[in-house]
Amino acid sequence: MESFYIITNQLKDRDYSVTIEIKDYIERKGKHVVLAQKDEEGFIVPGTVPEDADCGLVLGGDGTLIRAIRDLEGSRLPLLGINIGTLGYLTDVELKDYKSAIDRLCEEDPNIEKRMMLEGVMSSGEKDLAVNDIVLTREGNLRIVKFNVYVNGTLLNTYQADGVIICTPTGSTGYNLSAGGPVVEPTASLIVITPICSHALNTSSVVLSAEDDVEVEICEGRYGRQEKVALCYDGAVQRQLVSGDRVKIRKSDAKAHLVKLSEESFMITMREKMKGN
Repeated sequence: MESFYIITNQLKDRDYSVTIEIKDYIERKGKHVVLAQKDEEGFIVPGTVPEDADCGLVLGGDGTLIRAIRDLEGSRLPLLGINIGTLGYLTDVELKDYKSAIDRLCEEDPNIEKRMMLEGVMSSGEKDLAVNDIVLTREGNLRIVKFNVYVNGTLLNTYQADGVIICTPTGSTGYNLSAGGPVVEPTASLIVITPICSHALNTSSVVLSAEDDVEVEICEGRYGRQEKVALCYDGAVQRQLVSGDRVKIRKSDAKAHLVKLSEESFMITMREKMKGN
């Protein structure tokens, strides 16, 4: 690889000291480096990503990597996460190992994992993408909300719950895991539906084919009360829905391209990262 694009979480590296250190190391190897341009809200400025970049280095934690994937929607630029965050489950390299990681990128062709993403479309036609999950959760008072969940146009179940999580294999170790959902090998291609605090004794997660279409409808509350629900993409982008609204969820045509340098198996990584959690 000859050209690198560095995306930095400015809250994790406020003075860009880590970023400059990595940039200098790459340039001393005779390679080209471009630093990402961000707007006031921290999003990558559209049209500023160099077309000749071979690899994106994302400095931060899992959230930074997910945000970078979302910002680069539709791009096939492979991204390598360098962890300067906390858990760093998705990031493949710890900061102390960045030199050996860059050496490998400069000397060999790395393995690129393609991870599936989800697309959500609201009744209004507004749409967005998720790397981890699309979550519908109650707003306001502490009361359960009724959700009708359809798969390929057929009613799967009616959940009375705090919310519903629809996640990718990559996102199975996130909110889905905390809500009691199954852990899925991240390169698999499937969709998991997990209710949040469902008011039932035997409500389990449902695992679907990646080709299935999911639709979630917000039902009326008791006595015809209008319910308010938050629709969240990867815990970042939030929209409000009310009773009668629907969101359609399907596998996106876009994929996340992640550089994988670690030779550890998914099971070992999960055991080590999730230790004590």
